[in-house]
Amino acid sequence: MSALLGKKVGMTGIFDAQGQYVPVTVIQAGPCFVTQVKTKDKDGYDAVQLGFEESAERKLTKPVKGHFAKSGVTPKRYLHEFRTFGAEQMADLTPGKAINASDLFHEGDTVHVSSTSKGRGFQGVVKRHHFGGIGQQTHGQSDRQRAPGSIGASSYPSRVFKGQRMGGRMGGKRITTRNLRVVKILPEQNLVLVSGSFAGAKNQVVEIVKA
Repeated sequence: MSALLGKKVGMTGIFDAQGQYVPVTVIQAGPCFVTQVKTKDKDGYDAVQLGFEESAERKLTKPVKGHFAKSGVTPKRYLHEFRTFGAEQMADLTPGKAINASDLFHEGDTVHVSSTSKGRGFQGVVKRHHFGGIGQQTHGQSDRQRAPGSIGASSYPSRVFKGQRMGGRMGGKRITTRNLRVVKILPEQNLVLVSGSFAGAKNQVVEIVKA
């Protein structure tokens, strides 16, 4: 298994070899740079740390600048560790090495994409949990169409059960969409086109893991 950091560009559609229209999501996958290689003997576990997207040096602290200088990589905006690289792959990875989309992924591969969903802020029960509302506007209920209704009994249990569906913060969660198919790769632009959609707004940083 292998992985890469990328950025969601947006959605479009292409025609495959059979002439079928396939909706796809475009990901700017890389180039990523190896900033650190961790081993079980030295760090207690095997992992590869990748950096993605350039960052202004003035935005970094001195320890972070030293970290990038040690690996011979220009400052990056995003860093992430992956433990999905195999032993043979890790043997070929050294600090400062660049990894492109075409180095890891090929058309027909299956990938898992992890991203952060769009934040919706505080939402009521109708939008958050698809409640139907109180319904009728009779008996003076002119402003209760989207109310949650009763949340529990009175004397027993004299409390609200945990997990009761109510209004609250919605979205902004890490979501992994599994088993997406790599439809096409554009190596010149480091673009990966995967079938279907996954959570996140445009320009959202994503993690692509090869299944």
